[in-house]
Amino acid sequence: MNLEHIPQLKYTKSNNFFLLCGPCAIEGEEMAMRIAEKVVSITDKLNIPYVFKGSFKKANRSRVDSFTGIGDEKALKILRKVSESFKVPTITDIHEISDAHMAAEYVDVLQIPAFLVRQTDLVVAAAETGKVVNLKKGQFMSPESMKHAVQKVLDSNNEQVMVTDRGTMFGYQDMIVDFRGIPTMKQYAPVVLDVTHSLQQPNQSSGVTGGRPDMIETIARAGIVTGADGIFIETHFDPANAKSDGANMLHLDHLEKLLSNLVALRKTVNAF
Repeated sequence: MNLEHIPQLKYTKSNNFFLLCGPCAIEGEEMAMRIAEKVVSITDKLNIPYVFKGSFKKANRSRVDSFTGIGDEKALKILRKVSESFKVPTITDIHEISDAHMAAEYVDVLQIPAFLVRQTDLVVAAAETGKVVNLKKGQFMSPESMKHAVQKVLDSNNEQVMVTDRGTMFGYQDMIVDFRGIPTMKQYAPVVLDVTHSLQQPNQSSGVTGGRPDMIETIARAGIVTGADGIFIETHFDPANAKSDGANMLHLDHLEKLLSNLVALRKTVNAF
């Protein structure tokens, strides 16, 4: 899939994958800048087009006492500072129609969460901002059904759309990735594989989502081999104490080795 019509995400001359990466949630300026600086240094070295990811708020928590954010405007200003400081685009999720215009003032890509991707008004509101729209495939949806979500963006006069697979529900407390979905959805839009969310173990009795970070490289490698245009990874320098999704995040110290392996694998795949 050619990404030239998406300026923020176009391939470099190396024909590499692009990367959406950062913490699950913006916990503060220092942590966001620290993570961004590290990832930028790695992606510059490996020639990987990079988009910094961070949620300005977390609206889909299992428990009412779970961390939801540090304040909308405060977090969005941090995302803008990351972009201006490191000259990289940024992406954040939106959950309500009113979020679309507000977040569009600060970030380059608006992400529709998987549970909300069928919400027409939300998708259209994101599309009408003119920003790139990242549609996360619902855990309950087939790859084929995502063509309708993509069409909603296109029908809103916005061609800047991509789709992200984040796994499909397998029973009540686990996720699987059906890798047939990557070539299927590439018929509709560029496709990203969300590696870390695909390894979540939701609906735990504690109300805190679990995960399998030990399988991150396995899933990421399979995504590269099956033709994913981009890779999505949440990372943190202290996952055990992260305020959201720490159980399935990649430790920041392990990111460079993983990405180096994926770049090498991508070059091999490109040779065929």
